[in-house]
Parts: sequence; C-alpha cells; structure tokens
Amino acid sequence: MAARDLAIRTVFLSQTVFGILGNFSLLYHYLFLYCTGYRLKTIDLIVKNLIVANILVLFSSGFHNTVTSFGWHQMNSEFICRFFPYVRGVGRGVSIGTICLLSVFQAITISPRTSRCAELKVKALQLVFPSVILCWMVNMLLNVVYPLYMTGNLNNKNITNRKAFGHCSAVCHDQTGDSLYAALISFPDVLCFVVMILASGCTVFTLYRHKQRVQNIHRINVSSISSPESRAAKTVLLVVSTFVYFNTLSSICYIILGPFNDPDLLILNISAIITSCFPTISPFLIMSRDSRIARLCFAGKRSTNSPTLRRKM
Repeated sequence: MAARDLAIRTVFLSQTVFGILGNFSLLYHYLFLYCTGYRLKTIDLIVKNLIVANILVLFSSGFHNTVTSFGWHQMNSEFICRFFPYVRGVGRGVSIGTICLLSVFQAITISPRTSRCAELKVKALQLVFPSVILCWMVNMLLNVVYPLYMTGNLNNKNITNRKAFGHCSAVCHDQTGDSLYAALISFPDVLCFVVMILASGCTVFTLYRHKQRVQNIHRINVSSISSPESRAAKTVLLVVSTFVYFNTLSSICYIILGPFNDPDLLILNISAIITSCFPTISPFLIMSRDSRIARLCFAGKRSTNSPTLRRKM
C-alpha cells in the first residue's frame, strides 16, 4: 500500500513539473520568436491559448492531487475542494475547445484554393480571437457548479447525501437533475469531439489528394499546399489524435466512476493521471515538430561556437 502511494505521488509530481516546464518552454520559444522578428501566425495564437489551458490543468490537478496524496488535505479543505476542481474544469474545457478550433482552422487553411472552404479563409482569421474569448466564457459559466456544490469531507459530519471524490465531496441531487446537468456540461465536449474528428478527416483527405497529385504529376509546385503547410497540418493531426486518445481513456474512467457514490481512490488517481497526460506531452510534441524552433536552436549553437563570438567573450 505504501509503495503504491509513493508511486502515485511520484507520477503526480513528475507530470506537474515536466508538464509545466514543457509548456513554459514552448511559451518562451514563441516569445523569443516574436522578439527576434519572426511574424507569428494565427495558428500560433491558438497554440498559445492551448498552453495556458494546459498550465491551468497541470497546476490545479497536480497541486490538488499532490496535496491530498501527501495528506495535507486538512489545510483549508474548503478552498482546495472548490477552487482547484473549478480551475481544472475550466482548463480542460478550454483545452477541448482550443483543440477543436485548431483542427477546424487547420482544415480551412489547408483546403485548396478552388474549394468552397477557400472563401472561409479570410473569415476564419477574423473569427479566431472571438472564438477563443467565447470558449473561455462558456467554460467559466458551465464549471461554476464546482465552487457551488463541492466541499471538503472534514467539515461535513453527515455525508450520506453526498458523492465522495477522495477527500472532497459533492451534493447529490435527484437522478433526473444530475442527468440533466451531466448532459448540459457534456454537450459542448461531445460537440467539439464530433467537429474535431470531422475537421481532422477533411485534413487527412486533403493531404491524401495532395500526395496523389504529387505522385502523378511529379511537380510539387502545381499543388496548392506548400511543404510548411503540410508539415503544420500533420502536427495538428498528431496533437488532435493524442488528445482524443487520452481524453477517451479519461472519459471511460469517469463513466466507470459515475454510478458509485464512494468510488475507489485508485481509480480516481488513475483518472487524474490520464487527464494530465495530454497537457504534459503536447508541448514537447509541438516543439519537436516546429521547424522554426529547430532553426533557432541551431542558429544559437552556431553563434555560440563562432570564433568571433569566442574572441568577444
């Protein structure tokens, strides 16, 4: 039992530290690109919004689970059980909305100029920022249930009418009310997943047609998709597929936990670990696929090793 607890604590701490370092490193690279004169693209704004959502999920989930796993839940249990689940819910919802926006924007951007989607390219650039703001507002309103109904177990002597979540608990309403609210809060996520899969399918189809065109004509310049655009589209597909994989596993865990008023703490911890996997991995996936970051790293290495610079030092 002690070995299992130690392993869970180690995983929580590792995810939080590496995930936050990775996201801040990616944010630093975007800031460095901007300061060195690179013109950031609209898709970079979407990725930066994803970074903020990742940091919120990692901070809230990692800190909350670390506090409870080390037995510090007695410290201001009311605040911990209300604030951190709310921040985690907002971050997770914004992450889902941002990935959906990223996949749709990429599908429109990579579409051939002769298609109907080409007319949406200019409008898509104008709608990105309002879509980001709307995503934040919707998720901040939907997740307000956490500070309203979540509380710590220590301050509740009678917990017969409450659903336990480790060291926190929530008020149990009638089954109809709980089902309606679950449907309400899940509807944006399900809608985003459907749109995300459809947009990714369109991107895959466009890339396939591009590849067939290149193979048949043997002239890359006749295609409407440039090599950087194709690489960016493949990066988005990789991020989307990773997101769908981990969120599917997380949803399965939540479905398993749903019927129980006092679910197993191990399943709760596994679900929290799976939820934090994508925010931890995604910045490293993006950095490994961004050629601008690689060019800057090699440029910095060359400038450091140059004889002129060494003489100045």
